[in-house]
Amino acid sequence: MNIALWIVAAVLGAACLAGGAMKVVQPTQKLAAGGYGWVDDFGSGPVKAIGALEVLAGVGLILPGVLDVAPVLVPLAAVGLVLLMIGAAITHLRRQESQAVVVNVVLLAVAAFVVWGRLGPYAF
Repeated sequence: MNIALWIVAAVLGAACLAGGAMKVVQPTQKLAAGGYGWVDDFGSGPVKAIGALEVLAGVGLILPGVLDVAPVLVPLAAVGLVLLMIGAAITHLRRQESQAVVVNVVLLAVAAFVVWGRLGPYAF
């Protein structure tokens, strides 16, 4: 199970890093044109902040465990990602974007699995 948690955290972390970096680097107009219509509901600052939080979650899911420095940050990063996905699901529900809600729920469940495993029976 420890190996499964490592794999899940690494894949989830990589996805967060990629998605967050894209939100931080690209202008909101380009994101909106690329299918991220929700950015029109927010200003550029909040979109960049969400991207930064995703990058931090990605780093927090991977580096503390790999470096064995404050590994308690891994489940805390996963908790932060759960909260971020709840907010994302609410945003997509309001916009009636059901496919995006499904993605948010899946990511939330995967992050919750990491929280359960790393705070519970398979802590570092």
